[in-house]
Amino acid sequence: MDALQAIVLGIVQGLTEFLPVSSTAHLRIVPAFFGWDDPGAAFTAVVQLGTVAAVLVYFRRDLWNIASAWARSALARERAPQDPDARLGWYIILGTVPIAIFGLAFKNPIEDEFRTLELVGSALVLFSFVMLRAEAVSRRDRELSDFTRRDGLIIGLAQALALVPGISRSGATISAGLFLNFDRTAAARYSFLLSVPAVVLSGLFELRHLGEGGGASASATVIATLLAFVVGYASIAFLLRYLVHHSIGVFAGYRIVLGLVVIVLAASNVIS
Repeated sequence: MDALQAIVLGIVQGLTEFLPVSSTAHLRIVPAFFGWDDPGAAFTAVVQLGTVAAVLVYFRRDLWNIASAWARSALARERAPQDPDARLGWYIILGTVPIAIFGLAFKNPIEDEFRTLELVGSALVLFSFVMLRAEAVSRRDRELSDFTRRDGLIIGLAQALALVPGISRSGATISAGLFLNFDRTAAARYSFLLSVPAVVLSGLFELRHLGEGGGASASATVIATLLAFVVGYASIAFLLRYLVHHSIGVFAGYRIVLGLVVIVLAASNVIS
């Protein structure tokens, strides 16, 4: 991977990690369109550390409040903490368990079989209808202060679906939040906060594979990760403002068109 490819893929990661369009799918599709080699699951996971750094910076106050309240709750051994930030901390931990379990259990298919363009395109199309349904049925009358243990588990299970490239971690978690009747901004904020442990654990786990088997070099990965941070920060700010008055339907429409194009081109052996 040369510097140009690293720059392009870093920007793609930053743009697509937080929009409900699947960054993993785009990091598979864009190289295929340009005739580049698949950067691999390790590159994808590590570059996501750039976007999780954007979450850490953008939500630094929220995360500090949650972490400190959770620590106090844990040290006091509170069985039912009253502080909403402490409860969110426990729910984020609970919501991370499913993706950790399924990620380890299906590690080999995730890194190989799940990365076929036909599967990526199909996931883009099919999950778009789940997103549209979530928009249609949600009352959007709940805030983060209403969050419960059940909500944390359900959204955590939804996050695990994103192990399949094309489903989208943010798309799955925001849709789950909408099904649970959270408003769009609350669902998105929780989605971003929930991404921190999952993406950090995935990225650190895959660091050891960088450069193996002709994959992306360490220098190319650093370039892409830095750009993913900058563009990802801007994407968070954009999406939170956008969701105040707009639905996620436009992203579903984009996914359907892209997915169908990918399926047709892959079936015709135009891209691979």
